[in-house]
Amino acid sequence: MRTTGLLGGSFNPAHGGHRDISLFTIEALGLDELWWLVSPGNPLKPKADMAPLPARLASAQKMTRRSAIRATAIEQDLGTRYTVDTLQRLVRRYPKRQFIWIMGADNVTNFTRWRRWRDIARMMPIAVIARPGYDDDAIAGPAMAWLRRFVRRPDQRLHWTMWSTPALVFLRFRPDPRSATVIRKADPFWYKRYQGRTVRDGVTHKLLV
Repeated sequence: MRTTGLLGGSFNPAHGGHRDISLFTIEALGLDELWWLVSPGNPLKPKADMAPLPARLASAQKMTRRSAIRATAIEQDLGTRYTVDTLQRLVRRYPKRQFIWIMGADNVTNFTRWRRWRDIARMMPIAVIARPGYDDDAIAGPAMAWLRRFVRRPDQRLHWTMWSTPALVFLRFRPDPRSATVIRKADPFWYKRYQGRTVRDGVTHKLLV
């Protein structure tokens, strides 16, 4: 069984903050790999400011070089839109991998808006990455009213493969001010640098144009 972290997001664009958090998570959880699931379209985010999927995948591929991070647009290949459906399909497609879902504390605050969010928690362990400004809201949020009883101590994190689900662990990472929003404001047409490029998916190895 290869241990594999799953980090979903728009990666609009991918940046060094994504990479640093991912490398930290790989070490903290003892992962063999971590996959960036570059979403074709997040149902909870506006479409107007979203760059084309090939450009976002290309920016993610650039950020994952020489690492155990794999950038993939596998959700487009699977034809899934919601995280719960994607995870169900991945578990079935890769029976020799043991997955853990990675999410930022900011996502915990609105986790109850995700489709069948309790089923996500029952499907695989969850590691929550602390994010400045969101930790208090996440802990006090409605999702934690249900998840709190399943929280594991951080010093148990390397044993996550033996946990029964639901199981949740908080990982503390140093504050990182970088954000895709700030990058887009400074360079709103960043995606044009990747126009016309052919990108090979880091997991399926299919070409995305």
